[in-house]
Amino acid sequence: MPEAASNPIGVFDSGIGGLTVVRALMERLPFEDILYFGDTARVPYGVKSVDTITGYARQIADFLLHRKVKLLIIACNTMAAVAYQAVANLSSVPVLDVIDAGGHAAVQATRSKSIGVIGTPATINSNAYNRAIHSYDTGIRIFSQACPLFVPLVEEGWFNHPVTRLTAEEYLRPVLAERIDTLVLGCTHYPLIKPLIQETVGPEIRLVDSAEAMADITAHLLAETGLGTPRRSVPDYWFYVTDVPLRFQTIGEHFLGRSLSRIELVKW
Repeated sequence: MPEAASNPIGVFDSGIGGLTVVRALMERLPFEDILYFGDTARVPYGVKSVDTITGYARQIADFLLHRKVKLLIIACNTMAAVAYQAVANLSSVPVLDVIDAGGHAAVQATRSKSIGVIGTPATINSNAYNRAIHSYDTGIRIFSQACPLFVPLVEEGWFNHPVTRLTAEEYLRPVLAERIDTLVLGCTHYPLIKPLIQETVGPEIRLVDSAEAMADITAHLLAETGLGTPRRSVPDYWFYVTDVPLRFQTIGEHFLGRSLSRIELVKW
């Protein structure tokens, strides 16, 4: 068994959305230690240049690598879309990202080869999901829709609010008109409103949650490389943020469904 097997998994995001990935990892891999980094001082990333996002991603990855993580997970769709290669070039450990995980899961889920993708404007405009899906199957038709209001609604805690429901109906109407059979939740905030989205699209459409897909791929990689922890004790979770730990804790406990301790403020 590799010496690094007892080391933690490193997960990072531009803010708090990546905690849905952490939650899926906690459920799928209950004995793994996890370090999470949320760049809460510099969020949102979606309006920043490629060079700026890439610089931030490299800085965060370097921070986690210095803490001896055995695996890096880019849990931010925007960072995954523009900075994956830069992080992979820097990293001495395997690097996984939510876009590839979600794209692969969508290809496996679709029956009619007609897939919808929803995400933030930055993610949708990057066409990163289209590239990921077509890297597995070029014959799939993809219909994308930016849903900019979903993130603030989720952060407000309006998971089942009439306003969120009306917003979902409005955003999803043009995608549903294309007769898709699979819908990718292309933002790590969206799993928090997954039941509402499922009700909006109907039971016949399969939802692809990239957080769950990422947990499955991580579990497979750890098993394949022998990097899964040998310990069967209660794991440790650390959370690093760059601004306002209290707000992170309040919203983060919504995301994780459990209390958060070990939150540390990082000042660059």
